[in-house]
Amino acid sequence: MATWPLTAQEVRQPTGPVVLTITGKIQTHNLDRSYLWDLGMLEALPQKSFTTMTPWAKTPIKFSGPLLRDVLRTVQADGQTLQAKALNDYVINIPVQDAQLFDVVVAIKKNDQNIPLRQRGPLFVVYPFDSKKELQTIKYYERSIWQLKSLTVQ
Repeated sequence: MATWPLTAQEVRQPTGPVVLTITGKIQTHNLDRSYLWDLGMLEALPQKSFTTMTPWAKTPIKFSGPLLRDVLRTVQADGQTLQAKALNDYVINIPVQDAQLFDVVVAIKKNDQNIPLRQRGPLFVVYPFDSKKELQTIKYYERSIWQLKSLTVQ
């Protein structure tokens, strides 16, 4: 994993469809004042997997993807809050501290398969709900935004 600051050679450019745009208080950009991600760029980061129950399914689900903290580290995020926005324009604020305290993933796979749009994909912010009782509350369930399209660091 790259460490701060990134050199120009380490800043990657999307070669496929953009699935995530990060703006706001970030120090690393790959287009104007934004950092655009395609699926391959997210897959190139170290991956984390866990299986957890969710309020949206009757059986445990395995989620895999980069840790949110690694995504934020890549763009050199320098803020306290993430405004997360979904494809349907649903917006939720996620404290940056959550990414440090918990192994929150930007899931790109569900049960080892890419997450289709019709199944809340292609990106899904997921907390490891079964790892700590405190995560099994509406507060954290609401922060688990599916069909994530953008993050604004505030």
